[in-house]
Amino acid sequence: MGLDKLPGFLQRRPASEQHKKSTTMKDLSKYRNIGIFAHVDAGKTTTTERILKLTGKIHKIGEVHDGAATTDFMEQEQERGITIQSAATTCFWNGYQFNIIDTPGHVDFTIEVYRSLRVLDGGVGVFCGSGGVEPQSETNWRYANDSKVSRIIFVNKMDRIGADFYRVVKQVREVLAAKPLVMVLPIGFEDDFKGVVDLLTRKSWIWDDSGDPTAYTIGEVPADMVDKVEEYRTTLIETAVEQDDAAMEKYLDGVEPDLATIKNCIRQGTIKLDFFPTYCGSAFKNKGVQLVLDAVVDYLPCPTEVPPQPEVDLEGNETGEFAIVDASAPLRALAFKIMDDKYGALTFTRIYSGTIQKGTNIMNSFTGKTERVGRIVQMHADNREDVDVAQAGDIVALLGIKSVQTGHTFCDPDHPATLEPMVFPDPVISIAVSAVDKANSEKLGLALGKMIQEDPSFRVETDIDSGEIILKGMGELHLDIKVDILKRTHKVEVIVGKPQVAYRESITKRLEDSYTHKKQSGGSGQYGKIDYIIEPSEPGEGYVFESKVVGGNVPKEFWPAVDKGFRTSMVKGVLAGYPMVDVKVTLTDGGYHAVDSSAIAFEIAAKGAYRQSVPKAGVQLLEPIMKLDVFTPEDHVGDVIGDLNRRRGMIKSQEATPTGIRVKADAPLSDMFGYIGDLRTMTSGRGQFSMEFSHYAPCPKNVAETVIEEAKKREAAKS
Repeated sequence: MGLDKLPGFLQRRPASEQHKKSTTMKDLSKYRNIGIFAHVDAGKTTTTERILKLTGKIHKIGEVHDGAATTDFMEQEQERGITIQSAATTCFWNGYQFNIIDTPGHVDFTIEVYRSLRVLDGGVGVFCGSGGVEPQSETNWRYANDSKVSRIIFVNKMDRIGADFYRVVKQVREVLAAKPLVMVLPIGFEDDFKGVVDLLTRKSWIWDDSGDPTAYTIGEVPADMVDKVEEYRTTLIETAVEQDDAAMEKYLDGVEPDLATIKNCIRQGTIKLDFFPTYCGSAFKNKGVQLVLDAVVDYLPCPTEVPPQPEVDLEGNETGEFAIVDASAPLRALAFKIMDDKYGALTFTRIYSGTIQKGTNIMNSFTGKTERVGRIVQMHADNREDVDVAQAGDIVALLGIKSVQTGHTFCDPDHPATLEPMVFPDPVISIAVSAVDKANSEKLGLALGKMIQEDPSFRVETDIDSGEIILKGMGELHLDIKVDILKRTHKVEVIVGKPQVAYRESITKRLEDSYTHKKQSGGSGQYGKIDYIIEPSEPGEGYVFESKVVGGNVPKEFWPAVDKGFRTSMVKGVLAGYPMVDVKVTLTDGGYHAVDSSAIAFEIAAKGAYRQSVPKAGVQLLEPIMKLDVFTPEDHVGDVIGDLNRRRGMIKSQEATPTGIRVKADAPLSDMFGYIGDLRTMTSGRGQFSMEFSHYAPCPKNVAETVIEEAKKREAAKS
């Protein structure tokens, strides 16, 4: 929804005089809040390094493969050559301020991409010129669509063997169902890649081989490319002028609009997500990055051009109010990332409206508490620059905030409000850890507390019976990194158990039943009778409760107690103690006693009903099924498919690429532990794969029996 749909908003909720006096609005048209996202190894971090060099933010380029990239500052990132946590930095290009977030590409850290996209106005999707649209590209693109983030596309690594710009453009269209708007064409390919032709200006940009990004010449279109340039340029202009009726009419009359009009049309279409301006180059060889920076300025939105953030009530329902981008309006800001370092906890915050000043109090609408802002810093990876004030449009880090979690809203204490919170997926894998001694045990609790704050997809539970600490995460690599951080960053020595799968339980049959809870001997009694239906709900729906009681046999005030009794019981299934999912309970009738009935009596009745009825409803064990995308050289594809079949994998498709075969499959998580090692052995170190949670499916009988037997043994050991 645009600002024009909200007439009089600021009049309905006026800012205080204090806001108006103390705030001088920055020129937000010069701001670009952007993220860089892609599949692992497509060159996001290298692209970020080139941007920082070109904008004068750094003077020496650090390479990912040397472990020296600016935004990969964790030891674990430098060793593995991957980005684990999103890093924020600020730089300037032709008078425009870029707040950039470099996000991870590995599927286990998708949460970092999701929460970064949530607070950005625009993005640069980086695709590998030879790998094309890879699995994590699809996931990130889906997240960006959900967050309605405008994007430009950069097809990187055009100097790579097998690089094909036109094939990647076709994949964007077919795999992502997106509309790429080709803005440049490559000159040469693979080792002969020299530069690009800018279609709008009909000029070639050719870089020399010195590696200096500023060593380029602008000239005419190569003779052998003239026809192709005209063909693509015509498509570009025809697509652009569709955004403006006047420009379209002129164009149909044979008059090409001027460059400013065409650019304005492209900007409108990009912001509306009608198409995505598409560029190419080689970040590593310093070719083509300037045009991407110009495109960020020309086509991606500034903070005032994106739909305003809706405000919600405590139940998460929209209130009809919006956080308008205005420094003089009441404060509305979203904490999107918590990071702990040697100076204390940093709370990364996107300010949507209003102002935050150093030393002032702000309110966390989730906790209802006010907190004092100790310092405000602009981040440059792991370095920081202090600022006294930040306002609408800024992305900054706050120091001194104590009780905060990702997704919390900061607001003006005099004008409280909550922004739409973030929703994070449930973990699918867990491991048990224990400290080696008492000294480490004390450090372990503190370290885990900080790590939970930093990463909302990382959960920690304590098994009450055994005292074991269970770490839960999104994949093997995710938990592997967490244990590494415990040992190296927090200096905690732990013993690590085997990975465990997050199974679930569900039912297959519909059952009508009745249960009476009755305790009426001496003193105040308890009485609650419920008639109910228990049946499977739709897959993915979780637990659903409905009441169809008419006539007051179960008074309305007791319905929530019945709901609560069933809901709390679902936490532990009857087969192996795993959470029960996809169950619908309908309360149909019952009975109550004028004196002895109470909410607690009906809650106990529901718990008894659960124990009585669920075992009769055809309970089955569900296991997490993962979506796999495996790359293998062609001569090893038979071994890879045979191995996936042994792991109960279902092969979905095989697709030839310039350098090998991509195999897509679904496979149960329980059979995928240690897969990366086996894949590398099978493919002489050249295989790669990515895996993400897809859905839950019933376990085969033999697998279910083994899991249930192990659960019984664990229970017996505890007792």
